[in-house]
Amino acid sequence: MGRSLIIIGNWKMHKTLQEAEQFVRDFLKKVPSCEIEVGLAVPFTALAALSLLTESFLKIGAQDVSQHNEGAYTGEISGAMLRDAGASFTLVGHSERRRYHQEGAKVIAHKVRAALSQGLRVVLCVGETEQEHFLGETEKVLEEQLLQGLKEIKEEEVSSLVIAYEPVWAIGTGRAAMPEEAQRAHSFCRSVIEKKYGKGVAMRLSILYGGSVSDKNIQELLKKPDIDGALVGGASLNVESFVTIVNLSGEINL
Repeated sequence: MGRSLIIIGNWKMHKTLQEAEQFVRDFLKKVPSCEIEVGLAVPFTALAALSLLTESFLKIGAQDVSQHNEGAYTGEISGAMLRDAGASFTLVGHSERRRYHQEGAKVIAHKVRAALSQGLRVVLCVGETEQEHFLGETEKVLEEQLLQGLKEIKEEEVSSLVIAYEPVWAIGTGRAAMPEEAQRAHSFCRSVIEKKYGKGVAMRLSILYGGSVSDKNIQELLKKPDIDGALVGGASLNVESFVTIVNLSGEINL
């Protein structure tokens, strides 16, 4: 199918510039080369410095992007600015942006459009809350978030997209979705993409799992046919645990 296996660490609001640089140096000593794609979504303040330290397999990206290309938007950072600072990708629609910053469907769709227009790869995050999960609304929520987020995207642009399924009830809780449960959600996400863009496009799209990923569950998750990698939160903050996750993922890729 030719789908890339991708591991992305999301540092969220952690690490000073010095801490970030030390992490990358230590990581590259332990993982000097890799057959899978590895990325770090880092604070804006670390983008430029880390982009100068990385090897080809390790991509540096942002955790968010403005929906605007430029203008009087205090505190915003455009896709062009991210590219200029060395970012190759950005997260869009992370559940914490949706929840804490009230980012709705229209804003997220505009952010996807803006990022792609500036040559950034987009990791579009989707996922249901604990209440939605309990009420059996997972598929409804995923379909709505996918179709809304991709509203302005043409078929030929999907190759620059990655989907990350992150059940909100599993983020930072230690309650990761069971591999079979995650697989069902991933398979459904792929079916939504297939209906919109066709089977060929859907089968080439990488879909990552995010939600309490660790070295204990990464291989069982990646053995599932529609799970193509992981968006790693807390376990990406420690060099040793992130190295272990990357190495274990590489074993699955062989």
